[in-house]
Amino acid sequence: MDDVLFTGRPTDVCFRLPEPIDRATLRRLVTAAQDRLTAAGLRPGGAAALRLPPSLAYVVNLLATWRAGAQAILLDHRLTDHEVDLALLRLTPQVVVAPLRTGGGPLKVFVDVTEGVTRYADRPAVSGHAVIQLSSGSTGPSKVIGRTAADLVAEVHRYTRIDGVALPGERIILLPSMVHVLGLVGGLLYGLHAGVELVPPERLSGDAVLAAISAGSTPATVLGVPFHIGLLASTRPTGPLPQLRRMTTGGELVPAAVARAFTDRYGVPLGNMYGMTEVGVIGTDLHGSHRPSIAPAPGIEVRESGGELWVSCPASPYVGLSDPTRWSDGWLHTRDAGTVDGDTGLVTVRGRLDSQVSVGGMKVDLTEVEATVAELTGVAAAVVVWDDGITAYVQPDGPLSEETLDKLLAERLAGYKRPRVLHLLDQLPRTTTGKLVRSTDALRSAAIS
Repeated sequence: MDDVLFTGRPTDVCFRLPEPIDRATLRRLVTAAQDRLTAAGLRPGGAAALRLPPSLAYVVNLLATWRAGAQAILLDHRLTDHEVDLALLRLTPQVVVAPLRTGGGPLKVFVDVTEGVTRYADRPAVSGHAVIQLSSGSTGPSKVIGRTAADLVAEVHRYTRIDGVALPGERIILLPSMVHVLGLVGGLLYGLHAGVELVPPERLSGDAVLAAISAGSTPATVLGVPFHIGLLASTRPTGPLPQLRRMTTGGELVPAAVARAFTDRYGVPLGNMYGMTEVGVIGTDLHGSHRPSIAPAPGIEVRESGGELWVSCPASPYVGLSDPTRWSDGWLHTRDAGTVDGDTGLVTVRGRLDSQVSVGGMKVDLTEVEATVAELTGVAAAVVVWDDGITAYVQPDGPLSEETLDKLLAERLAGYKRPRVLHLLDQLPRTTTGKLVRSTDALRSAAIS
């Protein structure tokens, strides 16, 4: 903690919420939280479950848990009580930290939280990992993923070697949740280590993000997911933004039309980052020069096996899961389809491996079909799945009928590639990280409701 995250001058600003929080203040808050956790029963080798929304309270209790020599179990605050209860029964933390009072509206990025600490179990942590996370579950049930302190430190140092990340003295406009890997390591941990000021906007809106950029004079990198790109691409700035250096996005693939809309509007690079909860950042293209390909991050090896991308991973990241189809012999099987260029080493992610289907003996890549649907005028977002045939779930952006959509697709896709069923939904379901949900059961339910 002290050597990696608490270096720097006491007066250096870590957060702007919008009031500045310097390192000395953060250290005092962490020490006080550590005392509360210890008094409630947290011990070295134990675990604390954090069920907190993005907030200073979340940051402070996370760092305090680690300073106490305990494991942090990160539970997204949007999980239901049932989901949380199942996780707690499986992971048996010594204490649970949850809000007693929360202030701020639903679009608040960082909220004001008064937290409470309750004793849960008197057992050691279920594993020796420093952090436990639940996968976002975009294609099925969540997996329990553990990462060691050494693994997290290695990833923080990896970020310092990536060309295009925010540099010491600059700012990160922080949009993704710090419960998940992009916001946790790429935002919080890297920012604290490198001396980069973390600035959550006042609200989750395009205008508020632009206001956060223009509020300071130092260079700013916007960190987010594809949903946030669309938010900014549809927001017209009221004046020049010389502070805006670039936007970096992680998560799912960014449709080409969305990327063009962003770069045309702001004239700065749209950087791409590919990673997984299991290993963190895998590859990047922060200058937007290789789109859609990425270069492996320093210290990460990527290879292609049978059309699937494998990533170097010394030990299994899964807690209580022994599945050789997910990890074996030092390699994580990503279940993403992709290629690795033998000459340049560049990696191209093609989408989920299970997106390849056969229609009348013809191979169809559902990722291609989905990209075609998503780029149509009048479509805000789309998910294409196999459900006894190619089925498209579409969120319109304005007036759009199934007949019009089918006609547009007939002009762009061969007959065997076209969706047999079209569903228009006011809002497509998304995971807690903002990814589109691809579970056929969840999509069917959304279409019915």
